[in-house]
Amino acid sequence: MKAPKELKVKPIKNGTVIDHIKANKALSVLRILGLPSQETAVTIAMNVQSSQMGSKDIVKIEGREIAPKELDKIALIAPKATINIIRDYEIVDKGQVSLLDEINNILKCQNPNCITNTQEPVITRFHITRKGQVTLRCYYCERIMYEDEIESQL
Repeated sequence: MKAPKELKVKPIKNGTVIDHIKANKALSVLRILGLPSQETAVTIAMNVQSSQMGSKDIVKIEGREIAPKELDKIALIAPKATINIIRDYEIVDKGQVSLLDEINNILKCQNPNCITNTQEPVITRFHITRKGQVTLRCYYCERIMYEDEIESQL
């Protein structure tokens, strides 16, 4: 009996590979990055078997390295994601996104009565209350913000 052929994704010459994304979150990652665009080649693998996570998503972006502000947003929906920077087909930098203890000026508070939703010049601040399934608490009004509300704003 013949062994089944394994399909492989073409390696990228220069760019970024985002691995260990929660299953079915790759499209949200692309939305954060403003992709796809006509200039950028993107490869997506969704619901790939993973020994660590059960299943995961992977995103490969040709010719683009991720900015720190984008990493902060990705960490909100994929706190276990790993980032590999590729140059000339080699991994030159490898790291994991890090969910900060406080998120500033990225999301809006969902409480219409919060001071951040008035004309006052106040930036939004959220404390991370749970990192597994990300949960935030507004610094000003203490409203709790859950994963689905976070994702809808990114």
